[in-house]
Amino acid sequence: MQKILVSACLMGHAVRYDGRSKPLLHPAIERWRAEGRLVTICPEMSAGMPVPRPPAEIENGATGADVLAGTARVVEITGVDVTGQFRQAAENALRLATEEGCRLALLIDGSPSCGSGFIYDGSFTGTRLSGSGVTAALLQRAGVEVYSDREIEALLTRLAEIEKPAT
Repeated sequence: MQKILVSACLMGHAVRYDGRSKPLLHPAIERWRAEGRLVTICPEMSAGMPVPRPPAEIENGATGADVLAGTARVVEITGVDVTGQFRQAAENALRLATEEGCRLALLIDGSPSCGSGFIYDGSFTGTRLSGSGVTAALLQRAGVEVYSDREIEALLTRLAEIEKPAT
């Protein structure tokens, strides 16, 4: 049985920067939960970041890959550099995915950690750009297939392909 790493906020845990959750309501989630497939993590909390916490974005229109390469920082709206915590968060998520055998991940989009389709541009104006957050980028680099909360149907299709019995 293929396990899936999933953002804790999507599972209803109030772990987002604003102290809220963003539960993903889909029949597959309940089925996967009952099957014991879901491995839940909030990368930021795993790195010791509090809830609530100031909003953070990757600066200057950069991406999680840039942060991993050491060419960009993650900063809070207050100006505090939290790059180290976000890098640790990504490493914690990858370690958990590896330990649990997760080849797939379902992560909340828009986050500077978990975003996989879009993130924000670092201006704190709500301006989106295509790209991945730090955790999503590290997981992808390690070969974990990352799906956003808007791509659950594609994840269902991919899971069926992976688990299709050999003929």
